[in-house]
Amino acid sequence: MAAAANAGYRYVGLRLTRVTREEPHYPLATDPALMRATKARLAATGIGVLDIELARIGPTDKPRDFLRVLEAGAELGARHVITQLPDPDPVRKVDHFTELCDLARPLGLTLDLEFPSWTETGDLTEAVRVLRAAGRPNAGLLLDVLHFARSGSSIDELGELPREWFHFAHVCDAPAEIPATTAGLIYTARFERLFPGEGGLDVPGILAALPPGIPYTLEIPRAMLVAQVGASEHSRLALAATRRHLNAVSPAIGVEHLQ
Repeated sequence: MAAAANAGYRYVGLRLTRVTREEPHYPLATDPALMRATKARLAATGIGVLDIELARIGPTDKPRDFLRVLEAGAELGARHVITQLPDPDPVRKVDHFTELCDLARPLGLTLDLEFPSWTETGDLTEAVRVLRAAGRPNAGLLLDVLHFARSGSSIDELGELPREWFHFAHVCDAPAEIPATTAGLIYTARFERLFPGEGGLDVPGILAALPPGIPYTLEIPRAMLVAQVGASEHSRLALAATRRHLNAVSPAIGVEHLQ
């Protein structure tokens, strides 16, 4: 949070569940002392929580198992919950997403479906099918520039979707060449994203298809650079590079909404 505040961000996203065995886990949903300390830190830095992650619901997961995580997010003042559906069953994934939306709605949270290209909900078309089938007012679509580009999804299709589905977007860049393996896709997404303008993705073109005024959040995990310069400097460099690139190529995008 200090790194975000020092770099000029307004919000952070917090990961409340563990996605890999290697990553640290911060049990805010079950540790009252950690929750108190986190809220105090937010107040001291003036940083808000925009979203929490990750409600990742596979074939054997139950939406109700995420209720305490949703409640923790609401207590922190979050607005959105990033959700993934790595489930091959088209009916079950809709049922699970719908149930999770219903659990989140009384808490004032939206459920924003992300579509990493290596999962069973791996492109815009499938994510849209789930949202339309669920038909919930707090259902949303999380546009991550990297996942969108890697999935081969259509900018034209993106521009035709309901504006109310979009609450925020993840911004980054990456090499234009798509890794040939799932392991390569995952490694780039988790460790080697680039600042906008450093790669080959059509970052401005993708963002221009989104509704004006939604927040852009920087999703740029870059392990080697963080190790070299530290988290605070990495955060500052990411924000400065993104503003520079987007202002230069498309001033109308609205980079003042970068978070």
